[in-house]
Amino acid sequence: MASLVDRIRSYLSSPQGRRNVEKAKTMARDPRNQRRLRDFMNRFRAGGSRH
Repeated sequence: MASLVDRIRSYLSSPQGRRNVEKAKTMARDPRNQRRLRDFMNRFRAGGSRH
């Protein structure tokens, strides 16, 4: 049985995996998505201090 890392590596080298990597890179460059991720991370870092 292939290890999880081997399965991920083979997926990323497949055509579908390469397409998804490019799509993720494109989405990561979008300023709106960057702001949404920063907002999410700030809420996550704040923890349960506010409800």
